[in-house]
Amino acid sequence: MPMAYVTAALLALFVWEVPSVQVAAASVKGLITAGGLLYIIFGAILLLNVMRESGGLAVVRSGFVGLSPDRRIQAIIVAWLFGSFIEGAAGFGTPAAVAVPLLIGLGFPALPAVVCGMIIQCTPVSFGALGTPIVIGVSTGLDGDPHVLACARDMNMIDINGNVDVRQIQLAITARVALLHAMVGTMVPLLMVSIMTRFFGANRSFREGLRVWRFAIFAAFAMTIPYLIVALTLGPEFPSLFGGLIGLGIVVTACRFGLFLPSEPAWDFPPRKDCPSDWFGTVEINLNDAPKKLSGVMAWAPYGLLAGCLVLTRLPQLPIRAFLEQHGKLDFQRIFGTSLGADVKLLYLPGGVLIAVTLATWLLHQMPAAAYVRACRSSLQTIVKASVALIFTVPMVQVFINSDGGAANFEKMPIVLATAVAELTGQAWPLFSPWIGGLGAFVAGSNTVSNMMFSLFQFDVGQRIGVDPFWIVALQAVGGAAGNTICVHNVVAASAVVGLVGREGAIIRKTFPVFACYAGLAGILGLIVVNLL
Repeated sequence: MPMAYVTAALLALFVWEVPSVQVAAASVKGLITAGGLLYIIFGAILLLNVMRESGGLAVVRSGFVGLSPDRRIQAIIVAWLFGSFIEGAAGFGTPAAVAVPLLIGLGFPALPAVVCGMIIQCTPVSFGALGTPIVIGVSTGLDGDPHVLACARDMNMIDINGNVDVRQIQLAITARVALLHAMVGTMVPLLMVSIMTRFFGANRSFREGLRVWRFAIFAAFAMTIPYLIVALTLGPEFPSLFGGLIGLGIVVTACRFGLFLPSEPAWDFPPRKDCPSDWFGTVEINLNDAPKKLSGVMAWAPYGLLAGCLVLTRLPQLPIRAFLEQHGKLDFQRIFGTSLGADVKLLYLPGGVLIAVTLATWLLHQMPAAAYVRACRSSLQTIVKASVALIFTVPMVQVFINSDGGAANFEKMPIVLATAVAELTGQAWPLFSPWIGGLGAFVAGSNTVSNMMFSLFQFDVGQRIGVDPFWIVALQAVGGAAGNTICVHNVVAASAVVGLVGREGAIIRKTFPVFACYAGLAGILGLIVVNLL
């Protein structure tokens, strides 16, 4: 990422001949945006660490024990549903830190646990960390571009003052992204368990995974239907959070009544003595260490509080949203005398809500002050690691998309790139759009960053081939989400959590077919949709 930033800056200065003050202003705007992004990540990681310190996470994990002895059912409930919920609440690879250890605690070998945890990193990711890939990623990528603003005006995305309403743009893209994910994501649970039985079963059989098709499809719809409804009604912050939580409640209840469960004997991994040694990591996880003082309701209370606070602070009908947007705002306008500016809404951003919920959790779970301090320290250490890439990535994106107005009289970089791509692929571009998003996530380690880099490029390609450009941006976001299944950064993080070192290549070889199916099917659907509209 530092090399990418230097490359973009040198191109802007010496090829596009953009004034140095504009490159500097774009870089500073990127640093401010990165600060807001790190603020959200800190709040998300802090909640996870506070839950771990209070014992609430152990209680949540223990609640899954005993639902079914069948490893296929356990993988669907924990990885797909609980993992989707954690992705919606925290994002940025945290499902690996929560769902994967839980699977190991239930008796999974480390390697299949990580593979399952990575495979579900697709459908919920676009709305992970309270919608950050859309609210920050796509919005930053499209911010202020005149073509985007003109298109929004043509589509009547106007507020009461006659200005382009950025929120309406977010909602339009959210609806498209959620629809694509809901259609493609329905296959994920069944694909996950089929890969698990094929590569980690005694019989090495896809068929053993396919035998739970009724339960897998039921669990898929239990998540994707509320996910789609929430996306269409509430916006990008909530689909994965509520979809995972509602789906979890539906499927756990059905499981307790034995609905849709296979009639055959429960499927399990081979005995440990018959498994390859490289299936197992160096970390042992015990689910019997949950504190007795916390009830299940109290353990889940912080997540319920988070969901409630987010709804209350996002509904435009309530005055609290306007209050939070107007107060606690850091405003940076006309940076270095240019037209570029940025702001950070400390109270309105999800980071503020998350930090407030961690303080409430501290009180609700009666944590010692030292435990809360440990959680803060651990979260800050995580942020320092994440910031190394982001403090170069986001400025690079800003230089990339603010490269117009140079003495060379070139269009900005995304438009030049879009022109070349549109001439090369023509009307077939929707087939390739998700793959670009996935490539961005694979390289940068984040769907949010992929959307920042490529949203404007994708929008411009859509305009140049004469289709709805917001559909092309949606395909970018869907592909970027699917790219998390093969993202090196996430695979390394998931492997490190369970002490599984040196097996990253083996994991990616098993998750790449899922990415290819997801991006390929999304591209086909996108091609059909844009040609029908």
